[in-house]
Amino acid sequence: MRSVRIGSGAGFAGDRLEPAVELAERAGLDDIVLECLAERTIALGQQRRLRDPEAGHDPRLRARFERLLPVAVANDVRVITNMGAANPQAAGRITRDLLAGLGARARVAVVTGDDVLARLDLDAPALEDGRPLRAHGEVVSANAYLGADALVPALGSGALVVVTGRVADPSLFLAPLAHRLGGDLTDPAFAAAGTLVGHLLECAGQLTGGYFADPGVKDVPGLASLGFPYADVRADGSAEYRKLPGTGGVLDRATVCEQLLYEITDPTGYRTPDVVLDLRGVHVHQVGPDRVRVDGAVGRARPDRLKVSVGYRAGHKVEAEISYSGPRADRRAALAADVLAARLAGVAVRPRIDVLGVAPPGSDEHAECRVRVAALADDADVLDTIGHEVEALYTNGPAGGGGVRVSTGEVIGVVSTLVPRETVTPDVTILEAGGARPAA
Repeated sequence: MRSVRIGSGAGFAGDRLEPAVELAERAGLDDIVLECLAERTIALGQQRRLRDPEAGHDPRLRARFERLLPVAVANDVRVITNMGAANPQAAGRITRDLLAGLGARARVAVVTGDDVLARLDLDAPALEDGRPLRAHGEVVSANAYLGADALVPALGSGALVVVTGRVADPSLFLAPLAHRLGGDLTDPAFAAAGTLVGHLLECAGQLTGGYFADPGVKDVPGLASLGFPYADVRADGSAEYRKLPGTGGVLDRATVCEQLLYEITDPTGYRTPDVVLDLRGVHVHQVGPDRVRVDGAVGRARPDRLKVSVGYRAGHKVEAEISYSGPRADRRAALAADVLAARLAGVAVRPRIDVLGVAPPGSDEHAECRVRVAALADDADVLDTIGHEVEALYTNGPAGGGGVRVSTGEVIGVVSTLVPRETVTPDVTILEAGGARPAA
């Protein structure tokens, strides 16, 4: 039976770079997916794009692709990623130029249409609290979760790299499986099987023991050289998950089951743009060292509405810290916190003041405690006052304070809503590097 080998090259924007290169080089992949977006990530991308029209994509896109693309080209591994974030077109142009610099004759497909800010009903309720979207503050971004159907035309163009904005995490995996296996995305059984694959692979190293590890409870070997997972997916929907020999981590029933339940609010009906996934019949079989087979997903017809992640201006924040070390560090830090509480008693907002760390008996010489102050406000002057009082502790507080850090910035809040599927119109732009490549 025909199968596809698909790997996970990133599970979030700050993920490591090396495991993706290892997979593309050694695993014999057909496709590698880099999933780098979260709700707050894309809202911050929109914030950056407001300041610079060429910004808004994943800031590590160039660093990742400078290392990954030469290996992907050499091994004919197709790359799918949502690192386009709030500016997929700019991300596509960077990708095209990197491929051209390699002398590759390759095609980049850019998927857009997730940005629905201009069509958003601000009187629609937020899923989190039922309040109208406009009641939360000035809305600056609205990105719908596209499904696999938005990516299939891009994959059909013969593109070596597909760059998207907001796409549901498992859909990034379901789309290439549908394209290579000829699967019908309107078939709930196929969509459920592929969505399960995507859900298990979307967080990369979480499946191979990263984030799973808990010393003495859930021990994971070689965490410093953690390898990322890949799967051999068959046309019948079953999949076998592995990691590369010689890489750190572990892939077993426990890591798979933990990832299986990750972010699943309703195991009887996990809603994605492609399917309503029922996990109750899923079977997880250990078939060898670092080899697990999973099957049994069941699906119902896809929802008629799509989730939208909405970013809004939620004010400004300050975070300020100062450290105390050596003998009686805990008492000096506690005194500093009391001083701050007294000096800030009259400000318009009530800051949070914490003392972090302890000074165990007998270890005074190496003890270190840190005082942290945080506050959220609309008035930037109030926040400046809070940060200044922490800095003033250098000579106006207990002895031995140091390492002051004061950080201020705007806060982008995030809520969600639903929109009718027909209001979202995906589009694909093809960019050529080094001349045209024949379509698949």
